[in-house]
Formats: sequence, C-alpha cells, structure tokens
Amino acid sequence: MSFTKILAVAAALSAAVLGPAAAQDNDSGKDWSTVRIGTEGAYPPFNYLDASGKLKGFDVDIAQALCDHMKVKCTFVTQDWDGMIPALKNGNFDAIVASMSITPEREKQIDFTNKYYQTPPAIAVPKDSSIKEATDAALKGKEIGAQVSTTHAQAAKALFPDADIRLYPTAEEYKLDIENGRLDAVMDDVVVLSEWIKSDEGKCCKILSTLPADPKIYGRGVGIGLRKGSDKLKKMFNDAIVAIRKDGTYKKIQDKYFDFDVYGAEPK
Repeated sequence: MSFTKILAVAAALSAAVLGPAAAQDNDSGKDWSTVRIGTEGAYPPFNYLDASGKLKGFDVDIAQALCDHMKVKCTFVTQDWDGMIPALKNGNFDAIVASMSITPEREKQIDFTNKYYQTPPAIAVPKDSSIKEATDAALKGKEIGAQVSTTHAQAAKALFPDADIRLYPTAEEYKLDIENGRLDAVMDDVVVLSEWIKSDEGKCCKILSTLPADPKIYGRGVGIGLRKGSDKLKKMFNDAIVAIRKDGTYKKIQDKYFDFDVYGAEPK
C-alpha cells in the first residue's frame, strides 16, 4: 500500500472513531437548517423535565427563540452534565444551551457565543443554621454541597478552602441531602437556589448571601457552547441573541421566570 493510501485510510479511521464533528474543522459550507441542542434537563428553572417528560425552562425557551429567529429547526437532546462537553465534541449535538459559564478552561476545549445571561452565585443554609455569614472562618469544617464539574464547585473550593466540599452529579441530589440534614450549606446560582427555597422541598432553607463572581472562575457570563470551528453557527447565534434582546422576545421569556433582568443585572 502506498504512503498516500495509508494516510487516506488513517484519516478515514480517525473520522470514524472521533465522529462527524471531529472530522470537520469548520462549518463554513454547512447548511444549518436543523440545529441539535444539548441541555441537561435537571437544572430548574433553567432547564428541566416536567411531569410528562417534556423539556422546559429558560434555557429551552431561549434556545427555541434563537432558532426561530435564525429560521432553523431545533431538536433537543438531554445529556448528563459531566458528559456535556465530550458529547458536543463527539457530534451528539451541535450546541450546548445548558447554563454553561464561559470560562478560560472550557474555551480550551470548545467555543462559545456571547453571553445570553449572567447571574451571581449564592449560598443557602438551613433556616435554623448557626452560620451567620458566608466566610471561610464561618464555614470552617462545614459540609457544603455543589454540583460536580461546575463553576460553583470551583468557586466553593476557592472561597471556602477550610470547608468540606461535597460534589454531586445533579443539583437535585445536593438539595435532597441538605433537606434531610446531611449538609450544612449548598452553593449554586442565586436564581436556582431562590426558586428552590420557594418550593415545598426547599422550605427547609434560606439564602445566606450572594457571593462575588470571580471572573477567573465564572468567566464572562453564560453562553452557548459550540465545537471549535463552528464560526458560521456562532455568528448566527450571536446575531439572534442581539435580535431577541432588541425586539422584546428575550424580556418576554425572562419575565416568565424572573422578576429582574438576568442578562446582567443582579436580583434586587
């Protein structure tokens, strides 16, 4: 077999192993008539499955609005959080719309659109907790729950190095543990925790305080994750984000879920 043929066979085998996404360096010639959206489906109110198994939430509604503006058909795929980026890179879907913060570490693996929202982190504790402030001294030796592979998990370790940080596959699991007295505190997005404590399940707890969003950890907001080289799709999404902000669609969607501007303002 000639050296040229060997290279051709190697390239074909590489594409087969790595999937269609890895085999394509850019999307300049792709007709984006359909876009597959990956989301977690376990992070209310941003993305979740209702009792009938239907995907709902702010992320889902924003994704649909963006696809409508781009005049493309959206299909949604649910994916466990810790496998989200590998699944995108492998071609299981074309974009991540799952409240993923744009961070330098993630940008080494995938690309991002401009932000479509940005809210601060917060810490919640049981209503009868003796913890009065969100400091490392006050939380020394305390067990703090957070979701694995998230910016909140990184921030918890950075802000509270003397605490015992417990990591969970989903937000629902850390909520269950603090509801049952197995954690001293939990850390997540202020919106996620605020919505939870309003529910029957979250009546055990209260927001202790919001926390500073260190840009080294939290990056520049929450964006849509894309495979490297998806420049055409990135521009389509970025243009659509601007458009739905301008025409009032964004506000209409956010008002279903929040009473403040999640694009950048902090809750009042």
